[in-house]
Amino acid sequence: MKLCTNNCNEAPRQRNFRLSRRFFLAGYPVILGLAPYFACGSAKVTSLCYDMKKLICEHGLEAEVGENLQSKRDIIVLIGMMGTGKSTVGGYLAAETGYRLLDLDALIAEKAGCSIPQLFEEKGETYFRDLETEVLCESLKKPGSILATGGGAVLRDYNCREMLDCGWVVALAASADEIVSRVGEDKGRPLLAGGAKERITALLEERKDAYDFAHVTVDTSGKSAEEVSAEILMHYRG
Repeated sequence: MKLCTNNCNEAPRQRNFRLSRRFFLAGYPVILGLAPYFACGSAKVTSLCYDMKKLICEHGLEAEVGENLQSKRDIIVLIGMMGTGKSTVGGYLAAETGYRLLDLDALIAEKAGCSIPQLFEEKGETYFRDLETEVLCESLKKPGSILATGGGAVLRDYNCREMLDCGWVVALAASADEIVSRVGEDKGRPLLAGGAKERITALLEERKDAYDFAHVTVDTSGKSAEEVSAEILMHYRG
């Protein structure tokens, strides 16, 4: 299985106005070509009203500008245990923001040409996780998206770094009883084979710190999808 070679690890540097090499003069960050406007200190700061479009054209940088000004907040990444409401909440977020909804498991199934349980059974979990990483990286290249991940997408450190570098990450949480009530009878979840409550309790313990890297955590227990979506947007727009 080929893993993707995403450029997201370099994204934070790219977004910092990579119009040209940065210099620092008199305590101000100076972009090459703007030094005269900063050289005399704060008195010249107002000269930044200089026609930026003209400056960009003079330096032949038109192709880079759109990419460099793109914010990682253009992609909202939902992580969390199965049954915490990622896909459902993602649908409400997409409706509220106008972003497209990307469901990682659905994209994996589409690429594999079979269902997730069938993929686990025929290829094994390692194959599935490799494909998950590949599809995750592809999805993180699509700004204007709500990306609902699978519960195990955080099991690889590489995936976590990519999500942090390329998106605004929200962890959804819920109690074991809440999760069981939502997905306990779902036969489309291969990790629940052998007793839903026992497996969910064990998975929660195994992954208790796995979602801590998120920018925001929202407990979905006892809340509707609309309420959770509103809470996330309050943080997102705040």
